[in-house]
Amino acid sequence: MTPRTATVARNTLETQIEVSLNLDGTGQFSAETGVPFLDHMMEQIARHGLFDLAVTANGDLHIDAHHTVEDIGITIGQALKQALGDKKGVVRYGHAYVPLDEALSRVVLDLSGRPGIEFDVTFKRDKIGEFDVDLFYEFFQGLINHAGITLHIDSIKGRNAHHIAETIFKAFGRALRMAVSLDSRALEQLPSTKGSL
Repeated sequence: MTPRTATVARNTLETQIEVSLNLDGTGQFSAETGVPFLDHMMEQIARHGLFDLAVTANGDLHIDAHHTVEDIGITIGQALKQALGDKKGVVRYGHAYVPLDEALSRVVLDLSGRPGIEFDVTFKRDKIGEFDVDLFYEFFQGLINHAGITLHIDSIKGRNAHHIAETIFKAFGRALRMAVSLDSRALEQLPSTKGSL
């Protein structure tokens, strides 16, 4: 099997990002981004998706974390698209429900080639530590726009903002793991009647 890996660099006047991704990894993760809470969340994606993921970022954090978080999402999306290659044999769809104490989230996604996001999440506070909760949407929007994923994220219940965020990222990792997994019965086929994804 051809390795499903990618290393992508994105350099702008606002950020310099590098992402390495192995879709068939063991959940190894490393990050140096200057945004500790995002690092904690991305580790959930790697661990629960069984992806090897390494992220380095140097961004304009003296302004705020917006550009850095969004551009990390974009770069992960680019790496994901590259690692998936022609998508032959992938399951294509993935879903997961993940609880954490009182919080419960659902993520459903499609490696459709058509970016789209429905993000039904309400946080009861504006920040988790120093992290602006509005940036979760920016991260996922950047990712799906560049990976070509249709993504539905629903927070079903929860009070604690940290718990809600963690269930979202864990569920995303599990759903993505399902979608990118290979179906041994259809390794030379695309899961689409159109013949393209």
